[in-house]
Amino acid sequence: MAAPASPCGSPASDAESPSTGLDSSEPRTNCLDLWKEKNNRLVRQVKVAQGSGPSLRRLRLAQDTVEGFRELLHSLQGLPATVLVLRLELTVICNFLILKVSLAKSFSQDQAQDIQQGLERVLETQEQPGLRLERELLELWYAVLHTSSLVPELLPALHRLLGLQAALWLSTDRLGDLTLLLQTLNGSQDQRNLGTPGLTTGNSLPRSEGPQSGSHEELLLLLKSWTPPVEESNGPLILQDARSLRDAVLTAFAYSQGLQELTSGSLPRALSSLHEAASGLCSRALLVQVYTAVGTCLRKMGHPQSALLYLITALKEGSALGPPLLEASRLYRQLGDTAAELESLELLVEALSVVHTSEALPFLIEAELLLPPPDPASPLYCGTQGQAKHLLASRCLQTGRVDDAAEHYLDLLALLLDGLELRMPRLSENVRKGTKGQPYCPLWVSATYLLEGQAWAKLEASKEAISDFSRCLELLFWAVPEGKGQGTASSCEQGCMSDVTLQQLRMAALISRGLEWIASGQDAKALQDFLLGVQMCPGHPDASFHLLRTLWRMDRRDEATAFWRQLEAQPELPQEDASQSLPLYLEICLSWIRPPDRKTFLEKFQMSSLESCDL
Repeated sequence: MAAPASPCGSPASDAESPSTGLDSSEPRTNCLDLWKEKNNRLVRQVKVAQGSGPSLRRLRLAQDTVEGFRELLHSLQGLPATVLVLRLELTVICNFLILKVSLAKSFSQDQAQDIQQGLERVLETQEQPGLRLERELLELWYAVLHTSSLVPELLPALHRLLGLQAALWLSTDRLGDLTLLLQTLNGSQDQRNLGTPGLTTGNSLPRSEGPQSGSHEELLLLLKSWTPPVEESNGPLILQDARSLRDAVLTAFAYSQGLQELTSGSLPRALSSLHEAASGLCSRALLVQVYTAVGTCLRKMGHPQSALLYLITALKEGSALGPPLLEASRLYRQLGDTAAELESLELLVEALSVVHTSEALPFLIEAELLLPPPDPASPLYCGTQGQAKHLLASRCLQTGRVDDAAEHYLDLLALLLDGLELRMPRLSENVRKGTKGQPYCPLWVSATYLLEGQAWAKLEASKEAISDFSRCLELLFWAVPEGKGQGTASSCEQGCMSDVTLQQLRMAALISRGLEWIASGQDAKALQDFLLGVQMCPGHPDASFHLLRTLWRMDRRDEATAFWRQLEAQPELPQEDASQSLPLYLEICLSWIRPPDRKTFLEKFQMSSLESCDL
C-alpha cells in the first residue's frame, strides 16, 4: 500500500528527515522553495495593496493575502519541525500576524495562540520529554531562548516573533511579562556573545509579578539594548523586520510613559521620556502629539518660549492640529495674551470641524496601534467641536466679550441641534437609565437654551422664550450633579457640575419662564413657576421677591404677608459664597432676573402691610 502523501505531493517517507540539522531530502527542498516563492509573492501583493490607496479594492486585496498566508502556514505546519522548515514557517507566521493585526488595528488572543504554536514548533526540534505539556507564553520563550542547540539561522525570525510578542504585551499592559522576556533575551544574547552554552529547558523561570515587575526605566533600557540580528539577504521576504518592530514598541512605551509622568507631575522624567519618543519611529500624526506633550511639559516647568517653539513645530506637521491649538490657548492664557488665546480657540473650533479623510496606513505594526485610545483626562485630549465652541464662548464671557460670547453660544446651540437633534432622545434615555457617561452634556444644552430664551425675552417674543425655557428645564431635571454620577466632566466643565450650580440653573429657568407667563397675562402659571423656583433655592432674594410680588398682584394679600414674615424669620443665607463658585454665564443670567424696582416695591409692601395691621 502506498505511503500517505506529504503536503507538497511527495511521499511522506521522502519528506521525513532528522528533526535537527540543515540537510533534507530533495523533494522537501523543492517544496520549501515553492512555498518560499509563494510567501514572496504574497508579500509583493501586500505592497501592491498598500499603493492602491484607501479603497475597497485595497481592503479586499489585503484580506485575500491574509488568507493566502493562513493557507501557506497550514501547509508548513504539516511537516515535521526542522530548522529549514521553521526558518520559513516562523517568517510566514510573522508576516501573517503583522498583516492581520494591522488590518484589525488591534491584538487579540488569536495572535497569542499563533505565537505560542510557533514557539512549540521550535521546541519540537529538541525532542525532549515533557515539551508538549501546556506552558504559558513566558515559559515557552524562556525555554526557546535558552535551548542549547538553537541555531543562528532561526534567530532573525525568532527576533521578529519576539517583536510581535512585545507589541502584544505592551498593548495589553503586561509590562511585567515584557520586562522578564527582555531580561531573558538579554541573558541569552550575553551567553552567545561569550560563546557559552545556553541553559537547558529544565531551569526554573522567575515568575512575573504583573505590570509593576521591574521599573519602567529598566524596561526602557532593555528595549534600547535589544539588538536584533541582521536579516539575511537571501531569506524569504518579510513585511517588517525585528528592528522596526522593536522601534515601534520603544516609541509607544516611551510616549505612553511620558504622558503618565506628565499627568502625575513628574515633569523632568516626562520630558526625558517624550524626547525618547520623538527620536523614535513616529508617524507625522504621532509626532504632533509628542511635540504637543513636550510643549505642555515645558509650559508647566516655566519655559513658555521653548514650549511655544515645540507647538509651532507640531502645527507645521499639518495634521491632527487640535491638541497643539488647545495647548497654545493654555499657554497664551498663562502669558496673559487674551487675543492670541481666543484666536487659538477659534482655530481649534475650525480644525475640529474639518472631516479628515482616512489615510492609507501602511500594513505594519506602528506605534499608534500599540497606544490606548485617547483619555479625556489627558492634557492632549481636545474633545469635540461642541466642547471647543463651549470653551471659546465661556472664555469670551470671562474676558468681558459678551457680544462674542452670545454669538458663540448661539452657534453652539445650532451645532448641538444639528448634530444631536435625532439622537437627543437617545441621550435622555441614557440619563434616565443612569448610565451618565457624560452627565454634563445636558447642562451644556440647557444652559444654551436658557441663554437663547433670554434673548427671545429681550426681543419680546414670549412664545419662543417660554419654549426655550421649558426645554432648558426638561434637560435640567434629568441632569446629575457632580459626585452623584459615574461619569467625569472635562476640565472646562468642572465648574458647572456642582449641586449649587444645578439648583441655580433650575431656579433661573423657572423665574425666567414665570416672568414670560406674566408678560403674556398668565399669572397663575407664573405663580406656579415662582413657587418651584423658591423650592429650588430657598431664601434666594430674587426668587422670593418674584413670588411675593405675584401673590400681591393676584390680590392674595394674606398669603403674601405670611410669606414675608416667613422670610424675615429666616437667617440670611451665604449667597456671596455660593455666587463665587458659579460660572460667569450663569451669573449674567441671574442678573437678568434681578428686579430693578425691588427697593421701591418692598417699601410700598411694608407700608401697606402696616396699614392692614392697624385696621
